This record gives sequence, C-alpha cells and structure tokens, in this order.
Amino acid sequence: MAVFSVYVVNKAGGLIYQLDSYAPRAEAEKTFSYPLDLLLKLHDERVLVAFGQRDGIRGGRGSGPGAGPVLLGSSGRGGGGAGAAGFPRRNPLDGDFVDPCLTSSVGHAVLAINGMDVNGKYTADGKEVLEYLANPSNYPVSIRFGRPRLTSNEKLMLASMFHSLFAIGSQLSPEQGSSGIEMLETDTFKLHCFQTLTGIKFVVLADPRQAGIDSLLRKIYEIYSDFALKNPFYSLEMPIRCELFDQNLKLALEVAEKAGTFGPGS
Repeated sequence: MAVFSVYVVNKAGGLIYQLDSYAPRAEAEKTFSYPLDLLLKLHDERVLVAFGQRDGIRGGRGSGPGAGPVLLGSSGRGGGGAGAAGFPRRNPLDGDFVDPCLTSSVGHAVLAINGMDVNGKYTADGKEVLEYLANPSNYPVSIRFGRPRLTSNEKLMLASMFHSLFAIGSQLSPEQGSSGIEMLETDTFKLHCFQTLTGIKFVVLADPRQAGIDSLLRKIYEIYSDFALKNPFYSLEMPIRCELFDQNLKLALEVAEKAGTFGPGS
C-alpha cells in the first residue's frame, strides 16, 4: 500500500504545492527489428506510443485492438496519406498527423534506447530519437518504454481541471451545501479531497487499499496551518516553499503508509 502524491490547490484553482511520494515503476524493455511495429510520435517534447500494442507496451487512449483510426491526414511530406480506412501505413515513423488528444501521457513513452537514457526527444548522447529509429541500419534495437512523468505544466493544468470538476460536482448536488467531490475511484488508485472552510483543497492520490486517508488529509491540514500559515514569510494563496512543511508532510506520509491511520495527538 502507498500514498502516491499530494496536491494543495488554492481557492482560485492554482496549484500551490505538489509532492510525489511514490511512483510505481511500470516499464518494459524489448528488442525490435525493422520496421518498428509501434507508431511513435513526438508530443509535448516526449516520444510517445501513439498507436499499437505489444507485450504490455501500448499507446494512449484509442489505440490497440478494436480502436478506431488514429491517423488524421498527411503532414505534407512525400509518400501520400494514411492507408486504407485511415489506419497507419507500414512504416510507423512516417509523417502523418496524429490527434494530440490521442497521444496523452496515458500511453507509454520511450525512456531508453540500447541502455542509453532518453531525455525528451533526444538520447543522452544527443541523437534525435525518431531519426535514429527511422534508420534501418540501427536495428535490431532495444527500447525501454514506461509511463512518462507529468511535467510541471501538466500538474498545473490538472489541478485547475480538478478545481473546476469540484465546483461542477457541488452545483450538480440536489441538496444545498454539498461538500463537492470527496473521492474518485479507479482500479489502480483513489483520489481523496478535503476542502477547508477557506477554500484550500488538499488532494491525495493513494493505493485503493490504503486506509486512514481521511485522517491523513486532516493531518496535512494541520501541518499546513502550523508550518505554512504561521510562517511570517508565507503569503496566502502563494506556492508553499517551507522546509519544515516538507519535512513534516513526508513524515506524515510515512506514518500513514505504515500504520494506516493517525491516533490522537499524532
């Protein structure tokens, strides 16, 4: 069991603090021959699997068996457009345009090539990933795929989106005074939210089996009150940059993961 991450969102929907506590490693490394049987595309400065599935390596939503067409036309380079019925041509590294919505970070990204880490669209020695994989002479090639980490901009955007969903949830309530969204559940994690009277939201992403999250949320609120609000150098609604807040929050997460709850006076 684990607590994956903590977000603190101000009353305007701005992300003022974020901590990744535990990130499950879901990586797969395979050796491929040419042509590559996965469609790779550059999106948001990362090389993602846009279409195809093999040995647990898969693209974003909409890819894989039974999925609809992903290619939406040609980039204008030679070789014509997509194949019949809009499905990808044989070479998965051609220049056809892919809907960015289908290349979200839900799918896998290229993390390493032949044991060499990939940083964005380049390998550690400065080679461009897509150009390298488009060259048949570089095959066979070993590629390690995994879930890409969220960028700072993506975290800001997602916090703002959740703030809006929270407001929508409150407005949809048939009763007055709804608390808004308190929990969202998936098969791999649960999102828990606690909103204070002043509109600050504390959001925790945790393993579905993790106990004591309600107590943890209130403990985080207590830490926020003690080490952020009482800090004379902290301004309300602004990003939290306080070493004592960090230290006590990490300690609280460790206690929650081991004990599952907080007792009186903890």
